[in-house]
Amino acid sequence: MEDPVSEIPRIIRLLTQSQPSTQRATIETYFTPSASFTHPFCRTGSFEGSRWLIWCIYRWYKIMSPRVDLDIGGVAFDEKNLTLYVNVQQVFRIWAIPFYNAPVSFVTVLKLVRYPPLPPQPSYPTPFNPYDAQNGSRYKATSSEKPLFYIQSQKDLYQVNEFFKFFSQFGILSGLLLLWQFLSTAICVVGAMIFWPVSWVEQNVIGGNKERSIGDAVRG
Repeated sequence: MEDPVSEIPRIIRLLTQSQPSTQRATIETYFTPSASFTHPFCRTGSFEGSRWLIWCIYRWYKIMSPRVDLDIGGVAFDEKNLTLYVNVQQVFRIWAIPFYNAPVSFVTVLKLVRYPPLPPQPSYPTPFNPYDAQNGSRYKATSSEKPLFYIQSQKDLYQVNEFFKFFSQFGILSGLLLLWQFLSTAICVVGAMIFWPVSWVEQNVIGGNKERSIGDAVRG
């Protein structure tokens, strides 16, 4: 990839909505040979040739769900850490199970590698070199090359309620989880009210110093 932000939506659609030969060519073009894949249902690890396992996962994914409705909600690129964040909404169907569909939303985290890598930056001033001034710096030629980015790892991150949608039709488990989440919020409110003296001590005695415990404050 030359421009990960603009190219990744097309790449994701090729991985999930294309024919087998295009799907495999996409993986071999944009994933490194030692790329890893992590999902709540499966994991490959990273080793030389692990890219082949990623192809098998995507192939089985497409066999189970020949038609995938997919939308890219947003893309963010942390260029310093070479990390791409992609918000994905998809409707996953299994052809062998009538009326099965799982409309899920998740975030894909893609760790990238750059080729050619950036040359190391010296921590001290680079001395003047007359050869570079007259004939052109060797590093200028290198830095002028357009870098390409490849996927080193893919992690699909799901909220628990989204993950439950794969197992529960008609939102039964997701509904129960929603009730539990509201109940947990109520417990947090009750706990904060009952144990307000702890907050008072933290604010007025400890002073927010994380290195001191309440016991330390009592002992002086």
